[in-house]
Amino acid sequence: MPSPLVLSVDAMGGDHAPESIVDGAAHFLKGRQRPVRLILHGDEARIRPLLARHTALAEVCEIRHTDQTVSMDAKPSEAVRRARGSSMWNAVHAIKDGEAHVAISAGNTGALMAISKVILRMKSGVHRPAIAASWPVPQGFCTVLDVGANVDCAPEQLVEFAVLGESFHRAVHRVSRPSVGLLNVGQEELKGDQVVRDADTLLREAGLDMDYRGFIEGNDISAGTTDVVVTDGFTGNVALKTAEGTARLVGGWVREALTSSPLAKLGAALLSMGALKQLRARMDPNNVNGGVFLGLNGVVVKSHGGTDGPGFATALRIALEMADSHFLTEIEQNLARLEAVQAAAPQSGSEEEHA
Repeated sequence: MPSPLVLSVDAMGGDHAPESIVDGAAHFLKGRQRPVRLILHGDEARIRPLLARHTALAEVCEIRHTDQTVSMDAKPSEAVRRARGSSMWNAVHAIKDGEAHVAISAGNTGALMAISKVILRMKSGVHRPAIAASWPVPQGFCTVLDVGANVDCAPEQLVEFAVLGESFHRAVHRVSRPSVGLLNVGQEELKGDQVVRDADTLLREAGLDMDYRGFIEGNDISAGTTDVVVTDGFTGNVALKTAEGTARLVGGWVREALTSSPLAKLGAALLSMGALKQLRARMDPNNVNGGVFLGLNGVVVKSHGGTDGPGFATALRIALEMADSHFLTEIEQNLARLEAVQAAAPQSGSEEEHA
């Protein structure tokens, strides 16, 4: 039997912590074959009674007490100055100390990013980390990044995101050669702002061994036109939350239609509730909760702040998949290739522009 993977959890992060965190951990553990251990960082007086309701979970959990937390409205710079010893800080530091394989938090995104950068540092060749989300498409998932870490991006950073996203998708979703697209308002060469157009030029001329498909549009994300979708954090976050809101809206309409009358309820039963439950599960944003910070010397997973127990269980599952994958090695190899290409570029002389 393989040795347990250790997940370091900020038990006080999020709108409904620690209740949703412990509930999510209990959901996550049900039927789990891969041995795991959890370190819960937070207020022991609040966490211990919650764990008492879940005997199996309590057996694989260790509580690391701290009464310090990072507020959901704290500015990143403020969080870094005041966060030492907090549940979020301690959860990430457990990776640096070699006690855990991955850290998970539903807390303040900006604070978690800043704290992770200070403690774990960036990988060589990465200027800023990106948050990658797995987006449901007809044939599985595509990877979208950035979905919130970087509001403004330079063209060179979008190229880094393409390298990070391709490595992540290959390692996590087991696609040997992921296709990559750059999100834009149209597919024509002259569409979009200068940053996006310059990033497109860099990706085409960088000489990377990458299946780059050029510009894609917003409707291409859910269609699965490419395996990886690259964009800045402002656009990616708006797209992600719009999709989640739409899924909840349509899901509510379906539920309302199927429960609007006794006849509708009977019809739903006759039409196979199993299939309807499957549809509901595919539309539930909780089932894809959990963004991964890419570009750090370690694995950090960010859950939605307002998540419930089942949603946090999904974030824990994604964290486990990260810890069990080789995506950090993939990223290092691809970043080294990008650095080599960039270093050689000034010595290679002028090249003809692509038509």
